[in-house]
Amino acid sequence: MDENRKNPFPWLVIAGGLLLSFSALAYALINRPSAAVATQTPGSLEQVQRVSLEDAKAAYDDRSAVFLDVRDRSSYAAGHIPGAVLMPLSELPNRSGELNPKSWIIPYCT
Repeated sequence: MDENRKNPFPWLVIAGGLLLSFSALAYALINRPSAAVATQTPGSLEQVQRVSLEDAKAAYDDRSAVFLDVRDRSSYAAGHIPGAVLMPLSELPNRSGELNPKSWIIPYCT
């Protein structure tokens, strides 16, 4: 047997460790949370922009707005605006990145 032959085990351990480290880094980069959308919070109820039924109907007819149903899943299943996006209020902070901030978003809960 050749005694000058190197033991491959340490190199396999090092290569495996590097592969594991790069995999963890790639996973962390791919699955990082999206940046929160900064929106101005109204200071009072009077500052909340209201949408009239006529304007909402016109936006629905010409598809110029996204209707956001913020109720729970069972209420949504019982009845909702056709094409409305379900995003329960409890999920809104984590899922708001799914909405296009440039879109006219009309949330509703009734």
